[in-house]
Amino acid sequence: MAVGGGLVTAISCLAINDESQDPVVDQVPIRIKNLHPALEGFTLLQMTDQHLYPLTQPSLIKKSVAIANSLNPDLVVLTGDYVWQDLEAIDELAPILSGLDAKYGVFSTLGNHDYWLDADVITATLEAAGLPVLVNQGLSIKHGKGSFYLAGLDDGWSGNPDLDATLEGAMPDDPVILLCHEPDLADRYSLDGRVSLQLSGHSHGGQIRLPGLGALILPYLGRKYDIGLYKVNEMLLYTNRGLGVISEPVRYNCPPEITQFVLLGA
Repeated sequence: MAVGGGLVTAISCLAINDESQDPVVDQVPIRIKNLHPALEGFTLLQMTDQHLYPLTQPSLIKKSVAIANSLNPDLVVLTGDYVWQDLEAIDELAPILSGLDAKYGVFSTLGNHDYWLDADVITATLEAAGLPVLVNQGLSIKHGKGSFYLAGLDDGWSGNPDLDATLEGAMPDDPVILLCHEPDLADRYSLDGRVSLQLSGHSHGGQIRLPGLGALILPYLGRKYDIGLYKVNEMLLYTNRGLGVISEPVRYNCPPEITQFVLLGA
């Protein structure tokens, strides 16, 4: 009886304190070696893991897009897992995400759930909405006299990531910012030496984080670097908590996240 009562109390506490509808902006200064002075203060926004339907609703994504646009970002990146159980949800999600406004555009990569539904359909729908999908490819982002290379890897769980192909167009002196859905792959990609910063999602931060314990459940390839900023060898890694939810319809001590990175010289 006591155990049952405790469980009811815990569930009630989570429901009352649910943060899943309240996205927050986390501003993260990032110091990058060899950053051109012209890029000092450049702002890059990351959004990830929308997981539209059945638990995550369009209203949350619309709210997040409005918040993102209010920050006037230079660049926006989306790092995978756009829908969850319903492939047709991408038809509703893509037009919402196409409302994102950034000086140098919005670029996206794929996650494991995109492959588990249909990566080709999701890619085609995003690109038709003006959201280019980077799959083992990248491009130079030029700002004034400075530039960096934005690289998008294929999904590391269910795709075919190829770092050499992804970085083929990178100039030797340009810092590389790598979009890679699963954060724990930083152990592999940090050994390359060419990547300054890896941006990931996937873990959702666990969705429910208890004081002193952290996340109760984390996914494969999202257990070691589950939330926030890390240094892995000489590479920086950031794991975004994501916007949507799966499995449990709540967030506790782990609100939906829009990350605003401010680039600074090291």
